[in-house]
Amino acid sequence: MFTIHEIANGLKEMLSEQKFVEAYQLLFSEDAESIDPLNTSGQPLKGLTTLLDREKDFLSRITAINKITLSEPTIAGSYFTMSLKMSFEVQNQGHMEVEEICLYKVKDGKIVSQQFFIG
Repeated sequence: MFTIHEIANGLKEMLSEQKFVEAYQLLFSEDAESIDPLNTSGQPLKGLTTLLDREKDFLSRITAINKITLSEPTIAGSYFTMSLKMSFEVQNQGHMEVEEICLYKVKDGKIVSQQFFIG
């Protein structure tokens, strides 16, 4: 089981190294949920398998990740945040950039929820 500090710092390191799938597998709870404004259903995605499938689908459309910039995690109680900036190339769409605040909740040594606020 991980502490919130280990999870926050581990997530930052793994994202910086583009180990997105591995981060989900290691740090997220089986019943984790994701609230993402880009999810067209308007409902949270639920379950680690669903989150992994969504991540793999996203990565399958990416032809190159040019740059990832992450802030240091800010921890408060069972929550932590990081800002993320990413520049990448999308198949048939070209260059894209995203800038967001990522909010995570940790319970029993795993991330149980994530929410993205896109700027």
